[in-house]
Parts: sequence; structure tokens; C-alpha cells
Amino acid sequence: MKTYIKDYFFLTLGALIYAFAIEGFLVPSAIIDGGVTGISMILNTLTKQPLGIFIVFINLPFIILALQKLGKRFVFSTLFSILVFAGGVTFFSQLFHGHCVIENLELFLAAIFGGLILGTGVGFIIRNGASVDGTEILAIYVTKKISFSVGEIIMFINVFIFTIAGFIYDWQHALYSIITYFVAYKTMDVVIEGLNESKSVFIITDYSQEIGKDIMEHMDVSVTYVDAQGGYSGINKRIVYCVISRLQVQKLKEIAKNIDPRAFIAIENVYEVEGVRVKKRKI
Repeated sequence: MKTYIKDYFFLTLGALIYAFAIEGFLVPSAIIDGGVTGISMILNTLTKQPLGIFIVFINLPFIILALQKLGKRFVFSTLFSILVFAGGVTFFSQLFHGHCVIENLELFLAAIFGGLILGTGVGFIIRNGASVDGTEILAIYVTKKISFSVGEIIMFINVFIFTIAGFIYDWQHALYSIITYFVAYKTMDVVIEGLNESKSVFIITDYSQEIGKDIMEHMDVSVTYVDAQGGYSGINKRIVYCVISRLQVQKLKEIAKNIDPRAFIAIENVYEVEGVRVKKRKI
């Protein structure tokens, strides 16, 4: 129950932040978002009908598609987020009456700060197991039928949307929309992955015991030994595995190379770490 409460709290918060960015920065500046929201903003400009209505009805077919492919929990969370987002857009539209939340804000700053706030809101939604854009669901479905990745399909859709925006608004606003999208995308990464990005490290060496001991002693990091076999040599080896912060990478390299200059070190990003670290015993 606590998990559900937390998830829906952040889904609500994320959807409202997203709506605030749209009505407080983008709509008054004639800058659009990508995906379904961007399409809805274009239709809102052409028809003068409420933006929230387009957001809900354009997303509905994708929600039905997701029900078949992605499960009921994801669909319910996504539908909840979209409804809160649409309601938030309606509320902020009436609150701001088409004016930017900061008076006389330059287009470039509106694009940057609108993207930052937008990316934060969408990041909260994605991090808590939902989506607010049907084009992502469409991309997941289509990628199983063609050779393009999800990211490539979303990019193609958004290039088309921003091109249409160039004809409807003007090319300057279309380019500012691309800036907003880029800033939002990078901000979403930070929100989803976190600022405290960790690194997983694999060290293949003939001196695994010595390197592992030094890492534990000098870095206060626990290690795991993994039995392995060389593909070419057929020799049995022990791989040293550990998870460290990005600030500890250089120190770990120094420890490994001081003991074995020929050690093979593979480092990967880790975006989420859970569990209890086993601390060394104090004698």
C-alpha cells in the first residue's frame, strides 16, 4: 500500500509539473512539445478547442494498444497520469490565460526553463512506472514489426511533428521547440537515473585476491569474486566485481594497475542500486 501511495503521489506531482511547464512556458511562447502533446498543441492552435480534450482522446487508442502489450498496472497508471495531466493543463490554462508565468520572458529562456520543468515532470511519471505520451507505446509496438529501435521511431515521429509546427507557427518557434525537447530529454535522464550514478566494475586479472583485498581495505567497498574461464586460453580465472561511485573510478584503476598493469577493467553505468552492502569487519 505504501508503494502504491508513493507511486501515485509522484505520478500526480509529475503530471502537474508537466502541465505547469506546458501552460506556464510553452503555450504562451508558441513552443510545442513532442509526441501526442505536441500534436494536441497544434490542433489546439488550429481549432481553439481545449488542449486537455485532445490530450485525452488522442492518447486513448494507444492506451488500448498498451492494454494488450504492457499489462493492466502500466495502463492504469498511464491513464491516471494522462487524466491528471489533462486536468492540470485545463487548470493552468484558466489560471494563466495564455500568458507566460514570467512576464516578458525571452523565447530562448522559455525554451530552456520550459524544457527543464517539463523533463522533471515526465521523469517523475516514467520513474514511477507510467507514461504520458502514446507515441512511446506506439513505438514499442512498431519496433517489433520493423528493424528500427524505439528511440529511432520516436525521433522520426517528433521530426514530423516539429516540421508541421514550422509551417503552422514559424521555423524559429519550431527550432525553439527542438531545444525544449532536447533539454527535457536530458532532464528526464537525470530524474529517472538519479544524480548519484554508480558504476559496476569487472576486473579480469591473475591477481584477483590481491586486488580485491586492496579495494576493500583502501576504498571500503565490498567485492564479489566470480569464477570464469578464458575463451582462448581455457585457463580458469576469478573476476573481481564491485559497484562504486563515479568519483571512485580513478582510485580503483590505480589500485588494480599497481598490482597488475595488464588487468582488464570493464566499467558500466548502473542507474539503480538496491540491497545491503556487506561492510568489512572491524577487528
